[in-house]
Amino acid sequence: MEKGGCVYILTNAFNTVLYIGVTSDLYSRIIEHRAKIYPASFTSKYNCYKLVYFE
Repeated sequence: MEKGGCVYILTNAFNTVLYIGVTSDLYSRIIEHRAKIYPASFTSKYNCYKLVYFE
């Protein structure tokens, strides 16, 4: 059985940076980005937390 995936795009408060990611659990992944679980990551460094697109 295959598990479906999702492509998503995040941006920062000023909409000046875009981050494209892929996940099988969008809700949990967004929570991880917003909690800055990985402080050295791109999304933490550029404060990308707003979800602008997913499919």
